[in-house]
Amino acid sequence: MERKHVCVLYGGRSLERDVSLMTGRRVIRALKNLDYQVSEIDVDESLVRRMVDLMPEAVFIALHGRGGEDGTVQELLEILGIPYTGPRVPASIKAWDKVLTKHIFVEANIPTPDFYAFNDAAFRDLGAKDTLDIIAEHLGLPVVVKPSAQGSALGINFANEARDLPRAMMSALSFDRKVLLEKCIVGRELAVSVLDGDNGPEALPVVEAKPRDDYSYYDFDSRYVMGATDFTAPADLTDEQQAIVISTSLAAYEALGCTGFGRVDIIMDVDNTPWVLEVNTIPGLTETSLMPQAAEAAGLTFVDLVERMMRTALC
Repeated sequence: MERKHVCVLYGGRSLERDVSLMTGRRVIRALKNLDYQVSEIDVDESLVRRMVDLMPEAVFIALHGRGGEDGTVQELLEILGIPYTGPRVPASIKAWDKVLTKHIFVEANIPTPDFYAFNDAAFRDLGAKDTLDIIAEHLGLPVVVKPSAQGSALGINFANEARDLPRAMMSALSFDRKVLLEKCIVGRELAVSVLDGDNGPEALPVVEAKPRDDYSYYDFDSRYVMGATDFTAPADLTDEQQAIVISTSLAAYEALGCTGFGRVDIIMDVDNTPWVLEVNTIPGLTETSLMPQAAEAAGLTFVDLVERMMRTALC
């Protein structure tokens, strides 16, 4: 049987380049173990020309951050008629924009923390800074401040007092032109990886992340520094807790129109309400990433997982 020719896109120029390189290299090794003919592209301005020259049967997108998760590379691949892994263009656009995501969740009655959002023009031209005390009163303190479009917890700040909000806003605006201010939910940090199967989307075992004492929450360092976070896979949940977390995650995945695979990030509070924070359409596949841990808990090796993910593009 002739080996299938696939291409892995990774690296790129986003702030998540280093994470993407780690993900891409692991995926490349797995695909070679599966006997695919693999072409590797560290993405730059030559991408379209190289794709036209290669014309692989499918592309595995391991490109994190802007350009990879926001529908951009997906649109280019659709123009070229090359199948690819992960959600299509509309779902990628929706999931990348956290503010748009949250409005969709509200309309679909999916629990998500209360929020407000502004772009930089609101502060520059409309005096939005004068609403910050009101926002702090409505949401309660601390307020989570994050860029609307960014991954790997980059640019997230906690404003513990109302006077901290302007600084947190400026920090978030350095990553994106739109900022999300979100009610801080205290609880267990859970991740539900979703993988499309023969009968539709299926949830892998829930993973719980518990950052160690040096890390106040599951931020960039606690995600990618070995030993910074304790993971439990599967998470220690009752049958009732697990059922509501999984059903809510699948509802969030489907509300955005996701296909292929994704990862839903949730905080479950003391009342067992699963508050959905976001859906990641290009989940990390590094040594410390959550989706591979979920797959292992389901009895899948990393190579098995990559094969399942690749199959979503080739079917």
